[in-house]
Amino acid sequence: MTSPYDNGLDRCDANYAPLTPLSFFRRARDVFGQRPAYVYGKTRRSWGEVYERCVRFAGALAASGIGKGDTVAIIAPNIPEIFEATFAVPMSGAVLNPINIRLDAETIAFILKHGEAKVLITDTRFAPQVSKALKAVDDPELLVIDIVDLETGEPEGERLGSTDYEAFLQKGDATHQWSMPLDEWDAISLNYTSGTTSDPKGVVVHHRGAYLVAMGTVAAWPMTGERPGDFPVHMSVVPLFHCNGWGHAWALAIVGGMTVLVRNITGAALYDNIARHRVTHFNGAPTVLSMLINADDAERRSFDWRVRVYTAAAPPPPSVLEAMSSAGFELTHVYGLTETYGHVVECLVQEEWADLDQDMRAQMKARQGVRYAMLEDAMVADPETMEPVPADGETMGEIMMRGNVVMKGYLKNPKATEAAFAGGWFHSGDLAVMHPSGYLQIKDRSKDIIISGGENISSVEVEGVLYRHEDVLAAAVVAKPDEKWGETPCAFVELKPGRNPTEAEIIAFCREHLAGFKCPKTVIFEELPKTSTGKIQKFVLRDRFRS
Repeated sequence: MTSPYDNGLDRCDANYAPLTPLSFFRRARDVFGQRPAYVYGKTRRSWGEVYERCVRFAGALAASGIGKGDTVAIIAPNIPEIFEATFAVPMSGAVLNPINIRLDAETIAFILKHGEAKVLITDTRFAPQVSKALKAVDDPELLVIDIVDLETGEPEGERLGSTDYEAFLQKGDATHQWSMPLDEWDAISLNYTSGTTSDPKGVVVHHRGAYLVAMGTVAAWPMTGERPGDFPVHMSVVPLFHCNGWGHAWALAIVGGMTVLVRNITGAALYDNIARHRVTHFNGAPTVLSMLINADDAERRSFDWRVRVYTAAAPPPPSVLEAMSSAGFELTHVYGLTETYGHVVECLVQEEWADLDQDMRAQMKARQGVRYAMLEDAMVADPETMEPVPADGETMGEIMMRGNVVMKGYLKNPKATEAAFAGGWFHSGDLAVMHPSGYLQIKDRSKDIIISGGENISSVEVEGVLYRHEDVLAAAVVAKPDEKWGETPCAFVELKPGRNPTEAEIIAFCREHLAGFKCPKTVIFEELPKTSTGKIQKFVLRDRFRS
């Protein structure tokens, strides 16, 4: 039987438009045209100016034969060109492919080939690895555009392209008539995973999800200024090539906020930008937080306003969360993956936590938390039976999610896509428990669990204890093969400057806080390998013990 609500009440231009963050950008031009969109060193541009530049960018791409479904790759840190590409490339109908600046030439070449890039926009300072990648790709039709960034005073790198970014913009018309997507399911970005054990996978995300993750961020993370009625100032620390900077450029277009672009991430640079621009928001991995709380007096700058911080990647130890709070930062712990556009779970602070002691409150804040409003559902379940685990805070299962902010799938990889979506849920690969409160808490990546003498050891739990030691700056625990136990925990520890504890002292400290079988049997002191987002690369450490 046909419902009267379906009879003659059809979708039309008057009542339906595909969801896309480009609508936020067009509105930002109309509503916030004179307000600053970004600042980078001495360069400051308004939303109106950035909009015009992006229209020219899209027009120049169109004039070069780039259109719907084509891939435009970019290799750049957080500088104006990648901020603009976040809007301009999808305005042309093409798909943005931001590439990690720390990748080797072989991996860059794989991504360019696999993604079938028609254009590569590249910062000249990465010419050594990019030039090797271009030789491996050997595609004379690939349009290479150089970015020449002289703002920081660092020397220019080798130019590899036929033109540079500013010259390319001049090929575009400021009156170019770009179009919104006709289908919100169209791809907006192609983001590659790290590919630590095989070729990286190309995560395809769409306009609808990008729109919703931006709206969800504004709703959950109060994106307001220092005082009521002020506009937010967001310091871009997470690279814009990583999950599109968690979608924050799109979110700032909603509220007319300003982005402070930071190329080189150091404690001094972060404090300086916070003080100079009165930053109200930023995001960063726990290693970035450690950089701030361990900065020396000469690097620090004072501020007397609230600075809201999103942190994700590796689960932050409670000690780091508490230290950030003491330093004047209001921290929110979030969780997500490239496959979910970034953050989709947040540790929503409950009112009753205020009555807890400091240590317990920090432990509560270290949990990953509950799903955002834009995520349809999340659970911790047995990956074989798909049954949710008991909410007892002890039984481990895999974090699974579903909804509009889950990727379309992996590009040209139906097998991996099918496995990721088995049972109608996206399988994260992260192991967690569900607490009676409904808050989930990561215990480990499935590949990072250490099985010693038949006992499961969470490397995250051991790392949390190591971070509480006064001499430890960063720590990572991996499995080391052992003839008797099969595996034992091995701790890689990066020390604070001037500190020099012994291996025996570190192990003894762990024994004060952990069951004996969970304690590291080996401690190795060295600087830890990290990604460009500050996440410790455990796979590099695990590889030490592979025969």
